[in-house]
Amino acid sequence: MTFSDRQERRFHYAWIIALTGTVVIMACLGFGRFALGMLLPSMATSLRLSYAQIGYISTGNFIGYLAAVLLCAPIARRIGSRALIVIALVVIAASMALISIAQTFAGVLVLYFVTGIGSGAANVPTMGLITAWFDRSIRGKAAGFVVIGSGFAIILSGKLIPYVNRLKGGEGWRDNWLILSLLVGAIALLALFALRNRPEDVGRRPFGRDETALAPAAGALSASSGSVYRNKTLYLLGSVYFLFGYTYVIYATFIVTAMVKERGFPEAVAGNFWSWVGFLSLFSGPVFGTLSDRIGRKAGLMIVFGFQMLAYLLVAADLPPLFLYLSIGFFGVCAWSIPSIMIAAVGEYVGAEKALAAFGFITFIFGLGQITGPSIAGILAEKTGTFSSSFFMAAAFAALAILLTSFLRKPHQGERED
Repeated sequence: MTFSDRQERRFHYAWIIALTGTVVIMACLGFGRFALGMLLPSMATSLRLSYAQIGYISTGNFIGYLAAVLLCAPIARRIGSRALIVIALVVIAASMALISIAQTFAGVLVLYFVTGIGSGAANVPTMGLITAWFDRSIRGKAAGFVVIGSGFAIILSGKLIPYVNRLKGGEGWRDNWLILSLLVGAIALLALFALRNRPEDVGRRPFGRDETALAPAAGALSASSGSVYRNKTLYLLGSVYFLFGYTYVIYATFIVTAMVKERGFPEAVAGNFWSWVGFLSLFSGPVFGTLSDRIGRKAGLMIVFGFQMLAYLLVAADLPPLFLYLSIGFFGVCAWSIPSIMIAAVGEYVGAEKALAAFGFITFIFGLGQITGPSIAGILAEKTGTFSSSFFMAAAFAALAILLTSFLRKPHQGERED
């Protein structure tokens, strides 16, 4: 065994990609999306936003996200995933800085739409890099570590945002947006220096069981890549992913507002609960991603949706605070599991070479759920005066996801990667 072979076994640059990917997800989704739940109560008071307007802001973000997802694969093929991710993070940072000085609902809506474009353009190629750098035997675990970046962002926002609001008063949310903008800008620089499009760029092969396979370029699609859209299983996965997008975003967007406005919790206490969601979610991706590597994607998805259904039911019902704590626990322990399972699943059904196009396609469907969920939930809350009906709706859709997942079959041998 040569020295280079021993180095290959001791350390693989794929883990630098995964670690950097975690930080990128922290920026594009954690700060770009999930910090909004903590910012909304003070923003709503300052800008006099209704429940419906809060839902529209969230929906606007996901319309931008959806638009970006449609273009990710061709842009990544042209300029490379690394360049696309860096540009997208710069867009997020700039739009956040401008939100900090916005004066109207319309201004926030437009700028947060732009933030959504950046989030989608960074998230999809980041997850696509996992299929290029990791063999399928370890892909669920690797993707699981990447998606926990959102959890770190939730922990930070749950502590930082209430603290800044206490220091700055009613307009503290503006300072918070500016701080988040600076953090995203710093992460863009890190991505520029650390990310690489494919293992060959650093003289390596994909990490995992099959060390002899050559890695495809991240975002590079074969001439037959259009065939992924004829894969019926991909549409089933997309439908399940739609239901995840529809339901989890209702919880993530409105749980803090519901605690503050309806349950009477102080913002700082609600922030502590949100931080607990972030802490628990750190285990969600690695645990359930690894579990799905062992027991299969179907069983993994059904278990996760079961936890999420319980989380939505417990917060929807008018129960003592203990059950609210249980809801937060159930949601947190599996919060980011489904994206990590999905990126591993699409690789098994279409192969690593086509996985970015396939993941982009189901993420587009997922984005439709994210667009629809918060707007309908906001309208329901406006009509009924409470978010309980919205959380009950999320629980029903999670149950539907379990049913649909039960029809997922194992990949035929011909469908698997070679």
